[in-house]
Amino acid sequence: MKTLSFAYLTLVVAMGGWGAVEPHPTVPEAVGLNIHFADPQPGEMKMLAASGVRWVRMDFKWSDIERVKGQYDFSAHDRLLAALQPYKIHAIFILAYRNKFYDNGQSPHTDEGIEAFARWAAAGASHFKGRSILWEMYNEPNGSAWVPFIKGNVAPYIKLALTASKAIEQAAPGETIIGPALASIDLGWLEFCFKGGLLDYWSGVSVHPYRGAAPEAASADFLALSSLIGRYSKGRSIPIISGEWGYSTNTQTPGSAHATGWGGVTEETQGKYLARQWLANLASGIPLSIWYDWHDDGPDPSNYEHHMGIVHYAYDGSHDPVYSPKPAYHAAQTLTTLLDGYRFNKRLSVGDSNDYALMFSRSAAVRLVVWTTAPAPHPVLIPASPGRFLVTAHTGEKLSPLTAGKDGLKVLATDAPQYLEPEKP
Repeated sequence: MKTLSFAYLTLVVAMGGWGAVEPHPTVPEAVGLNIHFADPQPGEMKMLAASGVRWVRMDFKWSDIERVKGQYDFSAHDRLLAALQPYKIHAIFILAYRNKFYDNGQSPHTDEGIEAFARWAAAGASHFKGRSILWEMYNEPNGSAWVPFIKGNVAPYIKLALTASKAIEQAAPGETIIGPALASIDLGWLEFCFKGGLLDYWSGVSVHPYRGAAPEAASADFLALSSLIGRYSKGRSIPIISGEWGYSTNTQTPGSAHATGWGGVTEETQGKYLARQWLANLASGIPLSIWYDWHDDGPDPSNYEHHMGIVHYAYDGSHDPVYSPKPAYHAAQTLTTLLDGYRFNKRLSVGDSNDYALMFSRSAAVRLVVWTTAPAPHPVLIPASPGRFLVTAHTGEKLSPLTAGKDGLKVLATDAPQYLEPEKP
């Protein structure tokens, strides 16, 4: 069993797992992207890495690996890890979904199907042992990914997760397991998992906090979930992982955006939301946030999931970069560049709960990020020593410097994060 407290994720490679020595991770080790490929297009991995993220989340699909009953082919994921290695990007592999050889192609629920799933999961963990993989136990088992879906039917998942987690621990001691990759933050569903003993095997609780509201609204849900974990963790510090969450840039029918929980926002808003999601998650003690998605999954204007990416769908290997970036790509790149090596220190009180002024530190160096969720821009006063501050927009443009006076630093807060750093003498 491995303890994962709000981990300093840069120690993953050095320790072959999660380190538990720092209360907050550094940026960019705290952020990543969902992907849907094992073999990147030429130039794709270079562009993805240039966003600055240090994690990707990818299906470890049972039906693709056990194509012959009882035989496992891990070559696709071997290739993916080889593609990630030069860029020092780590992987979350999702242990999912079904296999035609067992339980009539439904999600594993009989003893035979569950034992087959556990053998396969243990074989995968053993094959990739020591490669700093996070093994995620299924994907959205409280939704349509579980076939047949029966609302509130937690028991089959608990039995599957317990059996597979025990098998992994026996076959590959020291590998890290997280779960349940839950759709939304359903506290009742999660409590059943915790009562079932899954926290004895998990090193993190992963959830998908999709919502139509702005990302800061998740903080109350995270707080409630953290409290629930504390009741069942037996003294272990088990963090929350924001394992999948993004906003679609499909605005064809905005009225349905809140029904899907995906957004339906403009590309400009998506860029603001990406930065705000990652920053607010860090302020909520979330050590790892995975944005959905890396690139758009298709061109269909009526399909919300086709427009979740931070780059557009069309690939063009004759250009550099090979995908057309959205503002969200530049937002990711700006955040990971300006806060490289910094970790969240504290949220400053600037008078209103809608106003965010986050302090990040690296040794003696300090940087600030300021924005507001209020409907209109307005000035906020930040405690600061007199001097000039350089200001960068959330997508990387240099803004006019600001000067702090004896009363502090006055910043016009908008819905777009601004990065501020003291000007060097």
